Amino acid sequence: MTLEDIEDVFEVEQRSFSVPWTKDAFIAEIKYNEKARYVVLEIEGKVLGYGGFWKILDEGHITNIAIDPDIRGKGYSHLIIEELLKIAQEEKIVGMTLEVRASNKVAQGLYEKYGFQSRGIRPKYYQDNGEDALIMWRNEK
Repeated sequence: MTLEDIEDVFEVEQRSFSVPWTKDAFIAEIKYNEKARYVVLEIEGKVLGYGGFWKILDEGHITNIAIDPDIRGKGYSHLIIEELLKIAQEEKIVGMTLEVRASNKVAQGLYEKYGFQSRGIRPKYYQDNGEDALIMWRNEK
């Protein structure tokens, strides 16, 4: 992800989440956060998906993964996750974690395919409706 991608990333973000990150938050991630690692999915010159994580010591905390709602269900999220895991491996990250809505069974199933397992709950984690988040972890081999 580069600063040139931010407009498209922000559009996907707004279409994907009820409490989206701000444009300034993405700019700060790219310009100032040395822990941030972000990738984009670009189709015909337009960013239609993205994902990222923070490298904290030897662990990765996935911050967000989003695919434009118009192209979901076509396997593009696999490309994002696989690229994030590739970066994690290159950077010798030994474990990855993320939070996901307790009701988002589709995302949970996707993460489970990549070895993530539910390890706990963050009660009332989501600001929009107070929904719990599952904490999922993947340990590298």
